[in-house]
Amino acid sequence: MMSILYILDIVLFVLFALYVGYLFLFSVASKLGTLKKLPATEIRRKFAVIFPAYKEDRVIESAVRSFLNQDYPRELYTVVVVSDQMQESTNEALAQLPICLLKANYTDSSKAKALALAMSTEVCATSDVVVIMDADNTTSPDFLLEINKAFATGRKAVQAHRVAKNLNTSVAILDAVSEEINNSIFRKGHVVLGLSSALIGSGMAIDTAWFARNVNRLQTAGEDKELESLLLRERLHIEYLDHVRVEDEKTQKKEVIQKQRRRWLAAQFGSLWDALPYLPKELLRGNIDFVDKVFQWAMLPRVILIFLTFALSVLAMLVSVEMSLKWWALCLVLAMALVLGVPSALMNRKLLKAICELPAIMFIMVGNLFHLKGAYKKFIHTEHGSH
Repeated sequence: MMSILYILDIVLFVLFALYVGYLFLFSVASKLGTLKKLPATEIRRKFAVIFPAYKEDRVIESAVRSFLNQDYPRELYTVVVVSDQMQESTNEALAQLPICLLKANYTDSSKAKALALAMSTEVCATSDVVVIMDADNTTSPDFLLEINKAFATGRKAVQAHRVAKNLNTSVAILDAVSEEINNSIFRKGHVVLGLSSALIGSGMAIDTAWFARNVNRLQTAGEDKELESLLLRERLHIEYLDHVRVEDEKTQKKEVIQKQRRRWLAAQFGSLWDALPYLPKELLRGNIDFVDKVFQWAMLPRVILIFLTFALSVLAMLVSVEMSLKWWALCLVLAMALVLGVPSALMNRKLLKAICELPAIMFIMVGNLFHLKGAYKKFIHTEHGSH
């Protein structure tokens, strides 16, 4: 009986050590490494900036007005709003702005459909670069200038640094911290070590010609992950601009984060399932970026990883203190990996208070694992502007 326990212990430890080691490697890289500075360029590309807006009456007008303040030649960028099931008063207000307003009323709405509709217009088709924003996103006036520099270096896809717009609840603080850890590990850390950044659904820019060829292949609620898979299979590097900030409203309530995380979990595991058939071929081609992405999608959700690593450490100690030592060491490495990814500005008493909400978030995540059926294909809307 004891020999079976020891074998199980070793197998589980090796698996969890792979996960934790992966996080630690890229977290350290993000802390110690630096990203290349973008060189100046005289070339000015033409941008189409798409705001898919499904029932986003509270936030869309202010977000669009903010974006129109770009320090970029006005004739070289057009804001395109895809208004899906928004109020007529909102559409009338948007129509007064110097933008392209598209109205949609899908019975089965999705961001992928909104993007495809936008790309069917001449405004988008004749641009050089497509920028995708969320309806609540705001950014700095030099956003397009910096994105333009990245495309001048030959990049086909770029992800900006998404940051929290609000820190008004404990759940919002945890959401903000989680995103910053992702920025450190899956974006900056990856690019520092020569791999592609992960996309995040907004604050991203993609070469128009490539996007036009592929937009109709987006079929799920995880369109950002579908884009990653398509880009990486073509060996197109995804750049990350850590200094280019896009403000994004963070989830404020547990019931909202439950829906959001359910969508994210479904997108992660659905993307993994869709990518697996391509893995042998890409592995033989030496496509490390794609192989890394598949491993990333195969990882346990971080909250569940934290809980299970701690729980297994406790269980191992009940069997043998000696057996548990390696597990407690793994807990320490995991904690270091996560702490390294949190900006110093968020390390305060409010964060300590917010951490008390983690057990509730953990139960939400575990519960979501049993309710993923259909969520990968189904659009689940996250409401904005409620603070």
